[in-house]
Amino acid sequence: MAAVVVLAAGEGTRMKSTTPKVLHAICGRSLIGHVVAASRELDPEHLVVVVGHARDQVQGHLAEIDPQVRTAVQHQQNGTGHAVRMGLDELRASGIALAGTVVVVCGDTPLLTGQTLRTLASTHAADGNAVTVLTAEVPDATGYGRIVRDQASGAVTAIVEHKDASDSERAIREINSGVFAFDAQLLTDALGKVRTDNSQGEEYLTDVLGILREAGHRVGAAVAADHHEIVGINNRVQLAEARKLLNERLLRDAMLSGVTVVDPATTWVDVTVTFEPDALVHPGTQLIGATHLAAHAEVGPHTRLTDTTGGAGATVANTVAVGARIGEGANVGPYAYLRPGTDLGPRSKAGAYVEMKNAQVGEGSKVPHLSYVGDATIGDHTNIGAASVFVNYDGEKKHHTTVGSHCRTGSDNMFVAPVTIGDGSYTAAGSVITKNVPPGSLAVARGQQRNIEGWVARKRPGSAAAQAAQAATQEPESDQ
Repeated sequence: MAAVVVLAAGEGTRMKSTTPKVLHAICGRSLIGHVVAASRELDPEHLVVVVGHARDQVQGHLAEIDPQVRTAVQHQQNGTGHAVRMGLDELRASGIALAGTVVVVCGDTPLLTGQTLRTLASTHAADGNAVTVLTAEVPDATGYGRIVRDQASGAVTAIVEHKDASDSERAIREINSGVFAFDAQLLTDALGKVRTDNSQGEEYLTDVLGILREAGHRVGAAVAADHHEIVGINNRVQLAEARKLLNERLLRDAMLSGVTVVDPATTWVDVTVTFEPDALVHPGTQLIGATHLAAHAEVGPHTRLTDTTGGAGATVANTVAVGARIGEGANVGPYAYLRPGTDLGPRSKAGAYVEMKNAQVGEGSKVPHLSYVGDATIGDHTNIGAASVFVNYDGEKKHHTTVGSHCRTGSDNMFVAPVTIGDGSYTAAGSVITKNVPPGSLAVARGQQRNIEGWVARKRPGSAAAQAAQAATQEPESDQ
């Protein structure tokens, strides 16, 4: 494959957005990112993206996702033929002489797959075409250019726009996708002959087909297996529709690979999410970024994991996690929040209404209830009492707390960092721990209890509390 040229210069005004159209994202990638990823499956010698509107943003994004991509600038949007010419000129200016096949794709077709592009390229080579059009048969072809074929040879004789089509041509359901495979030299020569004497005053890439056909070259077609692949995105309604279709495709692939998705209609995943067989995903779950679920991991319902690893046999319910690692057999939730740097060891627990950040929790250790653990290391087989807070911030800097292995800390503890709780230690409920606790010690850091008897009767006379107290202290009548 000599080159792939991606057309991404348009403004996309119908998106009504300050974000360039091709940078809008679905399922964890920008529209242009999906197209570049599919194009890379052809293993082209050169991949050129033609940019125009908001080119600095688009070029910056491309440099992040694929530094090997070349960009060509179409300063004025003078049509698709002109855009392709700008892409080829960029290569020529670098001393690159193309020989072989050039594939042209649109930057707003995120559902296009590498497999379909490979089929297009192989059909192009096998049939000996000068140009091969990727087509699709659609239920309703209204508004699309129709593919007119020679009945005997199957060659494409014309692409007729809907407004120009006759009644018989409008009955054709095979349409033009805007994706083509060309012979590089023939494409270069034909682009120099494209005229602008049309209503838009632009250079149309489709005119190349007529030029090559008139020169005696064969124009063929390859039909996409799924017509949804060629759908272009022009507004946010279409963006949402494409997201749904791509999500369905991703979930179908996951289920066919051995993943149980209880309710695909309420489950959303990114293209970068990976699974092992026998992972289980409950309804209302979103899996985002570089999230991975190992075998027998069970996630959901109503859970969002971003860049998070769920270990084998882990269970995660009603949880939000970002940049976390959940170990084998660990238990998370419900209503937990795992922030970046959280690392839960095997068979550990982050329970109901627990928030963690930059915290390493050892094997078998538990933070069961209503606690905040930030900037901390917890050893193995330790239990953190309910309503505990790791006080890590002094107003200027964050500090670290270390709790050893086999510790038992009481409920409503405050661990004021920096502080270390030694292995095998206990802390009393209600304690504010400000000093290191030696291994095997009991730390008690709370004031002595003092009961002031009769206070309610003196200070709240006649109140319901006073009456209840009086009733409770009266001597019961003896049975005489």
